[in-house]
Amino acid sequence: MLGWFGVAVSGSDTSANALFGALQVTAARESGLSPELLAAANSSGGVLGKMISPQNLTIACAAVGLAGREGDLLRRVLPWSLGLLLVMCLIVVGQSSPVLGWMLP
Repeated sequence: MLGWFGVAVSGSDTSANALFGALQVTAARESGLSPELLAAANSSGGVLGKMISPQNLTIACAAVGLAGREGDLLRRVLPWSLGLLLVMCLIVVGQSSPVLGWMLP
């Protein structure tokens, strides 16, 4: 979720990884989870936040002749972004347990 939030605010997955990557790895180590899994989850969540970042909304609206309607576009894509974030969270929880743990190296 931190990656999603970081990219939604900054517009950059690289920036979100720089902001929250070390936090995710430290949290994983302290809680006994896989640092690789949480670092990957941070980056994957960032991809889902990209669709609601202000700069992407502005570029998308300008590209299709809907300049000034970024709020309308945000209302349309936000439920999709949140739904995909929920699916991603469920996958990460599954991967941190024996259910999908076999997917990790």
